[in-house]
Amino acid sequence: MTEITFYVGRGNDLQNRLLLACHLTQKALQHDLHVYIHADSMEVVERMDNLLWTFNAESFIPHAIAPDATVKVELGCDHEPVTRCDYLINLTMERPAFFGRFQRMAEILDQDSEILEKGRDRYRFYQDRGYKLDYHKL
Repeated sequence: MTEITFYVGRGNDLQNRLLLACHLTQKALQHDLHVYIHADSMEVVERMDNLLWTFNAESFIPHAIAPDATVKVELGCDHEPVTRCDYLINLTMERPAFFGRFQRMAEILDQDSEILEKGRDRYRFYQDRGYKLDYHKL
């Protein structure tokens, strides 16, 4: 069963959520996990794509826009991975229909009222179904 961790940032802008996704991706790669970063639009995918190359001045995270089986980090907004499902990072306000394929998932929220409310709804959904949940307020 998927282990789900909620991360709630202090700010209320997309950039902070994307930076957190970069840090979580870097940590997942240190544990040799395949990562799929799920966004709600191609615009967000492109911002994440650029940020993964530049967020750390001393290194970069090799990645590609899904589907691409040659890298450990894939980004997408309309792709449902069926293999290599180690770690899902959800940047959307919806519950990905395919989240159950993954061993672990990160739900990244911020202080925007709509994002928080949708996050609470997802938390209740997972909780009601017995998923192991963790919560970090940053």
